[in-house]
Amino acid sequence: MRKDVRILLVGEPKVGKTSLIMSLVSEEFPQVVPYRAEEITIPADVTPERVPTHIVDYSEAEQTDEQLSSEISKANVICIVYAVNNKKSIEKVTSHWIPLINDNTDKDSRVPVILVGNKSDLVEHSSMETILPVMNQYTEIETCVECSAKNLKNISELFYYAQKAVLHPTGPLYCPEEKRMKPACIKALTRIFKVSDLDNDGILNDNELNFFQRTCFNAPLASQALEDVKNVVRKNVIDGVCDNGLTLKGFLFLHTLFIQRGRHETTWTVLRRFGYDDDLELHQDYLFPLTLKIPPDCTTELNHNAYLFLQSVFDKHDKDRDCALSPEELKDLFDVFPYMPWGPDVNNTVCTNNEGWITYQGYLSQWTLTTYLDVQRCLEYLGYLGYSIISEQESQAAAITVTRDKKIDLQKKQTQRSVFRCNVFGDSGSGKSGFLQAFLGRNLTRQNIVSEEHMSYYAISTAYVYGQEKYLLLHEVFPDFDVLSDADLACDIVCLVYDASNPHSFEYCARVFKQYFMDTKTPCMMIAAKSDLQETKQLYALTPLEFCRKHKMPPPQAFTCNTADAPCKDIYTKLATMAMHPHARLRCMCTCNRCTFCHLQNFINSELVQTVKAKLYTAILSRHVTQADLKSSTFWLRVSVGATMFAVLGFAMYRVLLKQR
Repeated sequence: MRKDVRILLVGEPKVGKTSLIMSLVSEEFPQVVPYRAEEITIPADVTPERVPTHIVDYSEAEQTDEQLSSEISKANVICIVYAVNNKKSIEKVTSHWIPLINDNTDKDSRVPVILVGNKSDLVEHSSMETILPVMNQYTEIETCVECSAKNLKNISELFYYAQKAVLHPTGPLYCPEEKRMKPACIKALTRIFKVSDLDNDGILNDNELNFFQRTCFNAPLASQALEDVKNVVRKNVIDGVCDNGLTLKGFLFLHTLFIQRGRHETTWTVLRRFGYDDDLELHQDYLFPLTLKIPPDCTTELNHNAYLFLQSVFDKHDKDRDCALSPEELKDLFDVFPYMPWGPDVNNTVCTNNEGWITYQGYLSQWTLTTYLDVQRCLEYLGYLGYSIISEQESQAAAITVTRDKKIDLQKKQTQRSVFRCNVFGDSGSGKSGFLQAFLGRNLTRQNIVSEEHMSYYAISTAYVYGQEKYLLLHEVFPDFDVLSDADLACDIVCLVYDASNPHSFEYCARVFKQYFMDTKTPCMMIAAKSDLQETKQLYALTPLEFCRKHKMPPPQAFTCNTADAPCKDIYTKLATMAMHPHARLRCMCTCNRCTFCHLQNFINSELVQTVKAKLYTAILSRHVTQADLKSSTFWLRVSVGATMFAVLGFAMYRVLLKQR
């Protein structure tokens, strides 16, 4: 809503413009009237709409035409005052004042006009018969008010209507010639209906209507009032009420009725509560809240309440309950958007079913990806879905969690993050795209049917790290060695993919590692792709295994997506584990991270155990062991105590790991 309202009074000399202003302020008719009243400001707390109001007078005797034009351009609403006992002043409304106002205002955004018939105390008849044709001719005229500055008749009402014409204008909502709402208003109210239809059955039931009423007007409807509303719709609109609920047709009729009866503020209250501005566009402050600040080295994730909301949106549109969204269901879900936000590439970014439809897991994954890569876009999307309204939050920013600085996570050796990014490097033809698609459960056969123009450089799905579900985001980096950006290098783990059957493929991975990651703390993993083909010796000074050993990396992991069924996902679990625990320097012999062997192997090689072991050795063998020490009971007591402590600690950690599983 506007921060203030500026009202300008114009008209012929001696029609009573200044008297109206002074009568409003002093609440009595002034005995002495100056040529022109000074601009006055009415505070917000004494106006019906709680908005500061500036009232500006015009005097032909004291002001020039240039000053008048300037005031017209600054006004939010203009009151053309005429004297009901002066036919010339009435004729001047159409012959002079309305053309003058139109010449000084933008054609696409006409200033609303109020016709004010003053001095009604001097005549017994009304001027409305003369004014009605004028009102029908000019759509910018909001209303006409007859008043008397001398008797204080309709003075407050005059300025209230002027305020209302600015804050609740008829123009954007309704076309008086066609006697129906304008398309933009219908479009906005249709979105509001669909957002409020929580079960997506095309009907607002009593619970949904009461929630809508509380949301917009802070008070529920009484049962009888609700029934009265439905009866009004039943009498006037066929199919306006169905199964004792309000249909879209009935909902639109109600708002048409409000507007026709002069209750535009009811419709405007609804529109503004759902984020619309005076042009019936969603306000930028609604779509992009300014409360969200993201420091460097922090990421953005959806919180638990946001996932619950998105789950309800999915369930609302998954009409066949197959845990996937068909193209029709997806179109219905995004019908409240001004455009289709997801293109064909999304189907190759997240998990789909055999028909290529986005599954429930894929749906949440895409929202997670959008939040991580472009949180402002995520806020916009949540705004279209009405998150802040349905979840009763101040804004969409309440759906976002800003994670802790990654440096702090590394220092504390623990993290609360749920999304981990893996940048995938590799030479052209090394199998990077296949590696991404395999993460989504697609073997080579399924990958071959995907058109190249719909391929995605991202793939996101879930992986379990010691029983905890985490999102792993794979990003294929374009293989241009000399133009790697900061975004290409910023990640939680690096995946270096080479073609095991191409002797020149490994060199690219080695060069990338040595130039960009050798001196960082980012964990790296080497992937020997296309392992179903015959392995070829790589033309590099070191073999891939020797290279990994030299740089303290896990050994190269064999991988292929040329399988009969979905490719094995163990390698992705390994990546997620290394991304979540970059400090652990895990050395599993297999890639599952779920079996007891992997738990023990990770535990034995963890930094904690290595530190404890070193300290125990220092405590027990603090000096050179002599033959006499071997015969000393004190020595063996120290050994026994140390061994017992080590065994107890190891058993305790083993139980903790099993408990997590």
